[in-house]
Amino acid sequence: MLIKEVIAEQAQLAQDAALKMASLTTETKNAALLAMADALEKRQDEILAANVEDVETAKKNSTRLNMIDRLILNPKRIADMAEGLRQTATLPDPIGREDFHVTRPNGLKIRRVRVPFGVIGIIYEARPNVTVDAAALCLKSGNACILRGGSEAIRTNKKLTDILNDAAISKGIPEHAIEFVRITDRDAIIAMCRLRNLIDVIIPRGGAGLIARVVEHSIVPVIETGTGVCHVYVDKEANLEMALKVALSAKISRPSVCNSMETLLIHKYIAETFLPDIAKLMIEHGVELRGDAECLKILPDMKAATDKDWSTEYNDLICNVKIVDDVDAAIAHINKYNTKHSDAILTEDKAAAEKFQMQVDSACVYVNTSTRFTDGFEFGFGAEIGISTQKLHARGPMGLEALTTMKYLIEGNGQTR
Repeated sequence: MLIKEVIAEQAQLAQDAALKMASLTTETKNAALLAMADALEKRQDEILAANVEDVETAKKNSTRLNMIDRLILNPKRIADMAEGLRQTATLPDPIGREDFHVTRPNGLKIRRVRVPFGVIGIIYEARPNVTVDAAALCLKSGNACILRGGSEAIRTNKKLTDILNDAAISKGIPEHAIEFVRITDRDAIIAMCRLRNLIDVIIPRGGAGLIARVVEHSIVPVIETGTGVCHVYVDKEANLEMALKVALSAKISRPSVCNSMETLLIHKYIAETFLPDIAKLMIEHGVELRGDAECLKILPDMKAATDKDWSTEYNDLICNVKIVDDVDAAIAHINKYNTKHSDAILTEDKAAAEKFQMQVDSACVYVNTSTRFTDGFEFGFGAEIGISTQKLHARGPMGLEALTTMKYLIEGNGQTR
């Protein structure tokens, strides 16, 4: 069979399952999620064995270290995935939630309720945890899903979806509600993007290249997620001791993820004091710093930043540094170069903080804390499907409600028009 025919067949099976998913009880969905969590832990050795093979192959293929970091699983990461499933089970079920009702003068009763999309296609790269997060959120929100992970994690993802399906089906979830594309050829992505009548929405999770490819080729509606050129601005009124801690953590705690800081902005009045201190800490942790002309006047050994650097998502131990005149200059720089993901200001000046939060055009805007908190788990949403960087339908960490749409239910007693 041709690739497009294989994918279409899987999507049709998912579409059939979606009709049944829409009417499942909350109790059935929660029981399945808990069974899936238990299964991940009980069959941990199988998952880790598959993952070791993927990691070894990635190393042989000279895969970038930051991508390998995303790929690697260990008992702690598996426990975190299981916890995400259990937390999702505790969250309120959005399906059937009524958020509008009215009785019209003619007696018509009109209600608006949340309903599933139907079939959600999710295309992602080397992070196996996305497989579990996506399955959990789609299941709890009453959707079927068709997942296409990166070739780097193909063995791990196959094993994960087999385990998840076994557990879910045992608790009453329809077969084929969780479909996984086992074709590693990139043509599988294009095939998914053309199935407008079988897939209701596609969510790409990954680098700029993957997202651009999906947006360019898809005739299925797309929710863009992921790419993060995130900034931290240290204002002249910042608590500098706190700023050192927050800025360092925003870069080094996990540099390979989309909510890590890529550019540090420093107010000119504190630059001569703060820049040497933060640079020392960054360099001690292996960070390569790239600065503007003003930074180089203070630290001549710093590598000069290029125009391209300001808009680059490194996902690595590299950080741009720029000295700015004031909060307005920081806002202007951020709005020019960011990807509308996450940005932060560190300051004790309430007026500056309010201006920053209102004028920075990003999904998540922080005051006196790290951009690394842009995460569905940290926001209390349970597992997340991704970080939406667009403005229509969903923005920021996407939890359960972001995977639903609305339906109007109208009741009458013979009215005609």
